[in-house]
Amino acid sequence: MSEVSSTQLELNPSARKVLEKRYLKKDEQGRVIEDPESLFRRVAKSVASVERNYGKSDADISGTENRFYDLMTSFKFLPNSPTLMNAGRRLGQLSACFVLPVEDSMESIFEAVKNAALIHKSGGGTGFSFSNLRPSGDIVGSTKGVSSGPISFMTVFDSATEAIKQGGTRRGANMGILRVDHPDILDFISAKDNNSRLNNFNLSVALTDVFMKAIEKDEEYDLINPHNDKCVRRLKARDVFHLIVNNAWKNGEPGVIFMDRINQCNPTPALGQIESTNPCGEQPLLPYESCNLGSINLSRFVSEQAGMQGSTEEASKRIDWDALRETVRLSVHFLDNVIEINKYPLEKIENATKGNRKIGLGVMGWADMLIQLGIPYNSVDASNLANEVMKFIQTESKKQSSFLAVERGVFPNFDESIYTDETAVRNATTTTIAPTGTLSIIAGCSSGIEPLFAVSFIRNVMEGTKLYEVNPHFERIAKERGFWSKELIEKIAEQGSLKDISEVPDDIKKAFITAHDISPLDHVRMQAAFQKHVDNAVSKTVNFPHDASSKDVEDVYMLAYGLGCKGLTVYRDGSREEQVLSTGKSESSSDTAEFEKLLKDSVATGKITPRKRPDVIKGTTRVMKTGCGNLYVTINEDEEGNLFELFTQMGKAGGCASSQAEAIGRLVSLAFRSNIEPIEIEKQLKGISCHSPAWAAGGKIASCSDAISKSIERYVERGNKSNGSGNGSHPKKETAIYGACPDCGGAVEHEGGCAVCRDCGFTKCS
Repeated sequence: MSEVSSTQLELNPSARKVLEKRYLKKDEQGRVIEDPESLFRRVAKSVASVERNYGKSDADISGTENRFYDLMTSFKFLPNSPTLMNAGRRLGQLSACFVLPVEDSMESIFEAVKNAALIHKSGGGTGFSFSNLRPSGDIVGSTKGVSSGPISFMTVFDSATEAIKQGGTRRGANMGILRVDHPDILDFISAKDNNSRLNNFNLSVALTDVFMKAIEKDEEYDLINPHNDKCVRRLKARDVFHLIVNNAWKNGEPGVIFMDRINQCNPTPALGQIESTNPCGEQPLLPYESCNLGSINLSRFVSEQAGMQGSTEEASKRIDWDALRETVRLSVHFLDNVIEINKYPLEKIENATKGNRKIGLGVMGWADMLIQLGIPYNSVDASNLANEVMKFIQTESKKQSSFLAVERGVFPNFDESIYTDETAVRNATTTTIAPTGTLSIIAGCSSGIEPLFAVSFIRNVMEGTKLYEVNPHFERIAKERGFWSKELIEKIAEQGSLKDISEVPDDIKKAFITAHDISPLDHVRMQAAFQKHVDNAVSKTVNFPHDASSKDVEDVYMLAYGLGCKGLTVYRDGSREEQVLSTGKSESSSDTAEFEKLLKDSVATGKITPRKRPDVIKGTTRVMKTGCGNLYVTINEDEEGNLFELFTQMGKAGGCASSQAEAIGRLVSLAFRSNIEPIEIEKQLKGISCHSPAWAAGGKIASCSDAISKSIERYVERGNKSNGSGNGSHPKKETAIYGACPDCGGAVEHEGGCAVCRDCGFTKCS
């Protein structure tokens, strides 16, 4: 190890795993050569070195370095991931968020593709507005050819992003935005009907005030060709809005961004209108701007008092406001320094970023703070406290930015018509609430302003080995109040929520409410409460149960607009072909013995004669992650498309698990050849549990039997619908997997338009 620190940080196993895999320095053989303490010292030293630019002494610089180190190692604040990864290293690119312009020319389009590749390679994510591109079918004057439109060019960006992959530490991520009045808007809204394309993009529709008023009045609105500003068509606003809603209901996209509201808050309107945001939507930026983000861990600012309170007034007394003020001010100082030390991927980005000096200080650990205070997430008291806490952070961040303006100067694009001498600031913006993904894993707290996803869940340690991860506040309270047990934790991990756990007292259930126990409208109200005191925007996912209707989605969009939000991301549980994460048991409780008896009895009576194997047979093999290791399931069908046989291979495992899987395969094959409908086989095997479940594509794999059931289900789902004869279907091309972490197979949860693995820190967003 290099630069080994004398102190040892207290990190939980997940935090250490994430740091080792994604943040700590490695040698050319991929071996870790840095410990966590050295990482934070490296970052603190690099960021503090900026003080020399302002005439500070070596003693002052050393003092600032120590304050920055303590700030991070206390986990009161962490900067965005590129800063942790790259500060003090050769690459030196410290920003997470970038926006690149895309103008209506081949030169501009492919310049943007090239620049995006450079940004992705350096660890950043990119946002684009494609609203300036002429629509498909439009005549190109220079060549008299026909334009292919924005969506076709988006696939070029998507392919370039796929090719980068950023060395395995951070993946390229994009935001694609199209104005609702663009002529190609209908195709854009439906662009992700096919999950095999644009997988490196989040999509959002830029909604205008004109469009929202047209919805309210049930009127038509104009589609404008950006090439000549002429109206080419009129559409009924409610029809377009319903298409947006229905697609979001189906698979979570597109999101919506209220672009006029964003520009009402544009701190530098003289420089132009904001047209795009970063990949998760919380950071609106002008072309070539970047932003440096960081998050305060609110769970660290609750004073130690026995018992759980329950009112906003009591909660306010228990928050250590003095410590929070000190942390806000030091964090703003830290982020302003990052702008100076940053090595920008393009000169244009450096000029735009230093011209406005935007920073985005946000929060994480909000759900933990509420739990410590005994305030239910979905209560009025919680919304009131959110308003109070964020107003305090906003006010103190402005005071510190004003102090830095006196010491170092205002940002160069400072507009005296907007700011006065009394309100002069160093940074055009100071607050943003971003997804905290891996940062919250490192800090050991809840993500962003999201509620808990689960009180307890199963964490991958290594293939075939699982550990139960429990919210530390719940563990402490359960032990204090005497209802802690291993069996209880296993039960909670299976359910995900405390809702139906009779052993847990009602007051604890209210405090430890999870994302799927909260109504979508309450999700929006919490987002709106924070947005009131945030310069930029708030990244948050509004979770819906699987049985939610499209009208439910419509209602939250309208509420978000009415309450002053700047955008919204929704996710309905199980809405994508491959489920990201669902909790709860299967309705089926049948076991293997019952299934075997059914088959044996039917064959023994002579009522069914299994079909003989033909000379030619075809099929596919799917790998399924199970608690016993990788299970390879081969399903074959005959020439008429009927499912015929199923084989299993247990990877490196052997013994009992392998023999049982083989036995199930033989019995399933017998059922196929006896014309038993696959759905009946699925029902018998589905949900059978063993002591070692796993999280994989499609959600939880409860056992090898359950894995075989899911393999059959997916084979049939991807085939053409049966015409009523036989039991089979022809396989279709595989689509993108959303159901599990592609790195470790662990559980993946939605957060602010992003998917994050709590096991290894994988995130689909930069």
